Amino acid sequence: MAENNQDKKNPRPNSIYWIYALVLIFFILAVFALGDGNESGAIESPQTLIEYLEKKQVEEVTLYQDANGDINEAKIKLKASAQSSEGSQSEGSNFGEKKAKGETKLYNFVDANRFVALLDSHQIPHKLEKKQEWGGMIQFLIPVALIIALWFFFMRRVGAGGPGGQIFNIGKSRASLYDKENKVNVTFNDVAGLQEAKEEVQEVVEFLRNPQKFTKLGGHIPKGVLLVGPPGTGKTLLAKAVAGEAKVPFFSLSGSDFVEMFVGVGAARVRDLFKQAKEKAPCIIFIDEIDAVGRSRGRMNMTGGNDERENTLNQLLVEMDGFNSDTGVIIMAATNRPDVLDPALLRAGRFDRQIGVDRPDIVGREMIFRVHLKKLTLSEEVDVKKLASQTPGFVGADIMNVCNESALIAARKNKKAVDMQDFQDAVDRVIGGLEKKSKIISPDEKRIVAYHEAGHAVTGWFLEHASPLVKVSIVPRGLAALGYAQYLPKEQYLITYNQLIDSMCTTLGGRAAEELIFGEVSTGAQNDLERITETAYSIVTRYGMNGRVGQLSFKADGEYQFAKPYSEETARIIDEEVKEIIDKAYERTKNLLHEHNDALEAIAQELLRKEVIFKEDVERLIGKRPFKNSHEEAHIADSPSVEDTPVAPASENGTDTSEEEAV
Repeated sequence: MAENNQDKKNPRPNSIYWIYALVLIFFILAVFALGDGNESGAIESPQTLIEYLEKKQVEEVTLYQDANGDINEAKIKLKASAQSSEGSQSEGSNFGEKKAKGETKLYNFVDANRFVALLDSHQIPHKLEKKQEWGGMIQFLIPVALIIALWFFFMRRVGAGGPGGQIFNIGKSRASLYDKENKVNVTFNDVAGLQEAKEEVQEVVEFLRNPQKFTKLGGHIPKGVLLVGPPGTGKTLLAKAVAGEAKVPFFSLSGSDFVEMFVGVGAARVRDLFKQAKEKAPCIIFIDEIDAVGRSRGRMNMTGGNDERENTLNQLLVEMDGFNSDTGVIIMAATNRPDVLDPALLRAGRFDRQIGVDRPDIVGREMIFRVHLKKLTLSEEVDVKKLASQTPGFVGADIMNVCNESALIAARKNKKAVDMQDFQDAVDRVIGGLEKKSKIISPDEKRIVAYHEAGHAVTGWFLEHASPLVKVSIVPRGLAALGYAQYLPKEQYLITYNQLIDSMCTTLGGRAAEELIFGEVSTGAQNDLERITETAYSIVTRYGMNGRVGQLSFKADGEYQFAKPYSEETARIIDEEVKEIIDKAYERTKNLLHEHNDALEAIAQELLRKEVIFKEDVERLIGKRPFKNSHEEAHIADSPSVEDTPVAPASENGTDTSEEEAV
């Protein structure tokens, strides 16, 4: 965006190339104008001259007198019909064919009187002219001037970042500058669902507008503000809003812009960035994805090696709060991996303040929906509150994607407005992928998928801590999903042991149903097994919920580089406890499905008949859930009808979605 604005601000002067062309043509014409266009060479020997004179091939002769009055050069003009000697022909062969007016040759002599007498004896007319010394000098200087002009032209292209300019500008900052002439149109009104974060950054904007309000009491604004949160929550959008509200110069770049393979380039770019910022202070510098350059020093470094990224980080630390610190520059940064940042970067005096930009709650999602729905043509039946309640775990980027997909779906159906069904289809599209209408599965596979998804639905229906069911489908979607069951998970921050176990049992419901009905299992439960294995290991190794292992917490296996922080005996105990937890959960799930076998059969047959069923269909077939809590009542109070059924977000966004994977 910055580059486009700069192009509008300073359009490329295409007319200057015409000026260069005209100047070049002028120089070329001047070279030919200063000399005789018919001049083809010089007469080297007196014998050749005498031959011309005797054959009467000379038309006229011009004698040149230098500044001292001496005559020692003549220009001999031959007749048009003159035939050169063999020697002269060879001399003039390099100059092309003879002109219609004849050739002109130069001749240098020693004795002017003898030369004039020779001309008089052959009755050759001659005249005397003063020799212009500057003409030869200009003929010499013009090529030099052309070379210098071309040199300056290419150097200007290099300095302007044209072809080859990166070689000379490699140490320059790549930050995009937004100032009074190059404004950002995003304001705080365009940022929704981040009320606490907006209040924090608004203080930065107010300090830049009215610093006396804070400094008169002896306080000072934090030097750095770090925005931390999951991807898609609006960290960069919040920074753009600060740029739009602050009315001060705003430098924006990514952490990867500092990284370069050449030694010292990253540090040079940091110095150049802060040099530009100090010249325009007070101002704001925003570094997106700062973890690209701000990782903890010393990790994965070989002894004696030189890490260019560490040099860049060291320079950044010095510029932020070094010996020559400057209070007129405020640094904002964003990352979704604060755990990998160097501690020196997070200390007071650098990034003093960390602002959490988390997933929005139901109120925040409603506000975000209202912002994005302003651009859409909506039908009267669209309920924003219902959309917000049906999308737990969605971040701002997901909501924007849903709104855009709903508009595309409505346009594809030639509708005049976007309705609720379009939003439901959009959520399905975002979660599960495109519906695979061309994917044809055999009746046996379809029956396995139906009982698998029915097992998920029944297990979750009769477990107290399972999330409420929203929708079950056996329509193939995406690359591998042959079916899925969607739930409406509770928005909570603390999870108990019983809730984790019930979640594992719900996930194992598909595999248990296959074994119970068909006496064998398929590969469709791969995704389910991966999830319950991860949950079981987390119970034992991270949450300290296992009595045998004790109150211990270890990082994930992928975070250890060379060795695990526990012995082989402890590793064996962990594996045993994880297997025991999963085996007990699986047996509990099979017993539950065996007890409610009629419900399993009813839901599976309904799926085979309709392919997609909703919560209302399940209540009609097997009755209401035997459990009732505040969480479920809060969501079911606004539950839609069968035609208007909500869809929960995908598992990576907080949704409990069980999928039947393709073999």
